[in-house]
Amino acid sequence: MRILITNDDGIYATGLRVLAATLSTSDEVTVVASHDERSTSGHAITRHKPLRVNPTVIAEASNVNAWITTGTPADNAKLGVELLLTQRPDLLLSGINRGSNLGRDVYYSGTVSAAMEGMFLGVPSIALSLDVGDSGSPRDFLWCAQFVRWWIHSPDFVLPRPDIFYNVNFPRWIENSPQSLLVVGLGRREYENRFIRRQDPQGREYLWFIGRPKSFALDTSTDVGALDAGYITLTPIQMDVTAHDAMDSLSDVPVPNQLAHPNTDEYCEPPIPS
Repeated sequence: MRILITNDDGIYATGLRVLAATLSTSDEVTVVASHDERSTSGHAITRHKPLRVNPTVIAEASNVNAWITTGTPADNAKLGVELLLTQRPDLLLSGINRGSNLGRDVYYSGTVSAAMEGMFLGVPSIALSLDVGDSGSPRDFLWCAQFVRWWIHSPDFVLPRPDIFYNVNFPRWIENSPQSLLVVGLGRREYENRFIRRQDPQGREYLWFIGRPKSFALDTSTDVGALDAGYITLTPIQMDVTAHDAMDSLSDVPVPNQLAHPNTDEYCEPPIPS
């Protein structure tokens, strides 16, 4: 398979390098990733400053074509698919992220946004995240990468259809390996937002943001609960976030004709409905 790998932790992240090295033994791998971390960057696109792209080498996988950029995760998906690869990839993998992406995290995550951009570009895409913090070792990521290599080549693997992508989360091993990959919906993951006030060396105040997950009752039919129970989770995600069930309770609203016309100086105050 031709596989494009990107992430939001940057090109030097352990998860990306382990994934690239593992897949390069069986597949044609290209890496396009940022020179620094872009976590929680969402679906940002670089438009108002130069976008720089340079070839580089992944020491752990010298046979991998790799590019280092100043772009965002979504930029990197675009660059890989539309510019840097000589042929379109069969699969885009974003990760393996350091830390899970569950529930409402999908709206903030650069890892998830890169996979979403791949979907927009018509490439089957998967976001990969491991529930591990800064203490995660290469061995923590290795089993995830080995699972991915086995999974995408197994008869049980189903490519995401054109209008969806997969969000996959791995638990960290505690004692035993996960027994199953569960297909689940997004769960409830909310954060306690804290702003810490500090001063720089010149005495100017700045704020440091910290978001800590709140505890909720865990339901194993959701990604939050199933990951906590030790399962690998897969959530199919689509672009359409329309609240279709709310549309029947809303009605179209006619616009009053007394509003100011944009091509004249005349202005009439529309009546306020009684």
